Amino acid sequence: MIPGIVIIALVFYLFLSFDLYHFIIFLFCSLLLSSLFSFYAYRKRDRDIKQIKKVIENIRLNSFSAADKISLSNNLSELESEIKSMFLKIQNDIAQMKKLEEVRTEFLGNVSHELRTPIFAIQGFIETLLDGAIDDKEINRVFLEKANKHTINLNSLLNDLIDISMIESGQMLMSFRYFTAFEFLDEIIQEFIPRAEEKNLKLIFEPVNRHIKIYGDKQRLKQALNNLIMNAIKYTDSGSVSVGVKEEEKVCRIFVKDTGFGIPGNDIKRIFERFYRVDRDRSREMGGTGLGLAIVKHIVEAHGFNVEVKSELGNGSEFSFCLKK
Repeated sequence: MIPGIVIIALVFYLFLSFDLYHFIIFLFCSLLLSSLFSFYAYRKRDRDIKQIKKVIENIRLNSFSAADKISLSNNLSELESEIKSMFLKIQNDIAQMKKLEEVRTEFLGNVSHELRTPIFAIQGFIETLLDGAIDDKEINRVFLEKANKHTINLNSLLNDLIDISMIESGQMLMSFRYFTAFEFLDEIIQEFIPRAEEKNLKLIFEPVNRHIKIYGDKQRLKQALNNLIMNAIKYTDSGSVSVGVKEEEKVCRIFVKDTGFGIPGNDIKRIFERFYRVDRDRSREMGGTGLGLAIVKHIVEAHGFNVEVKSELGNGSEFSFCLKK
């Protein structure tokens, strides 16, 4: 608004200062210069727009191998920087989507395989019974017990799949509160004593401060410890399984230690992956779903900590994690 008033005032001043002839010449020259300037500005803007469109088109066609390949005029440096940032974000999003697709494909393949195994086994036992084995009193009960064992394994697999799906999607609600560590661990250990005795193992509850309290979701932590203790008993043929709490400055470290087979060093980094098994045949034979440690990992991480593993092949393993106290 102000520049327009200044121009009008200038024209009015010139009109009063010069005769009509010189004023018309001045006005004509001014209009000519203004037109030339507008034409130059238009051409420049047109070139910039075409340049921007070309860059965007090349991004769409995936013609750039790196952000450094993107280049605009000096007067468009800020826009160039923004386009490069957008390009990097798109590349990262695409890479993440490809990775997620690979994980999804692998997960579906593993789920299909894990479901197929017990279903085919159950189907085989039932078909054998229908073909006449049901009348043979010496084997019919054996076949039914085996079929029942596989239905239990199938149910465990489905429950674990539901749990890990809810955890990873953020749909599992957590209920955090303080509770006594001694009572919590003692209750869990009592449930596993009969199973340990079946394998002639000692299930040891290491001395714990009876008054110490820990903070977390009691139900989910029990699920995590059930998995750890179950695995310790499964993969220990002789000796003992120990459970306890080590009190540290601001946290308590809960541990499950066994004298079992141990884990090869190359496998330790992968044992928390879904469906990963150190000994696939032994795990299936013992009824493992391959999801237990993945669930433990997610539950502990939801409490703000990580699961730590110490293991030596042939000398047992120790799994531990911290909780606030």
